[in-house]
Amino acid sequence: MVEWWAPPLVVFGTLLGAVGAVYFKKASCKLKPSFSVLIANHELFLGFFFYGVSALVYIVAVRGGELSVIYPLVSTSYIWVCLLSVRVLGEQMNTVKWLGVLLIIAGVSVIGLGA
Repeated sequence: MVEWWAPPLVVFGTLLGAVGAVYFKKASCKLKPSFSVLIANHELFLGFFFYGVSALVYIVAVRGGELSVIYPLVSTSYIWVCLLSVRVLGEQMNTVKWLGVLLIIAGVSVIGLGA
């Protein structure tokens, strides 16, 4: 049995993790082998913050149901990363990448229907 709040909570957590990944990408462009530059990189710290909050949200969410149903929802993070990469980082999505996004949506839907 899966509580009604667990799946949306996992998806929200994956969004937070994807935001963290975008901040890590932005931070990586500014990394230099200098401690002072490292600690001044606010995007790096924001990436860690969003990843950490994402993990806490996920831990709460898995309490709400079967791991075999909840865990596949983590794959929605790939969808968020693609969307945010296009919007925030200006990356390009080709047909194959969009097909992959559709397959992820289909797979998560099938698992959800089986629950």
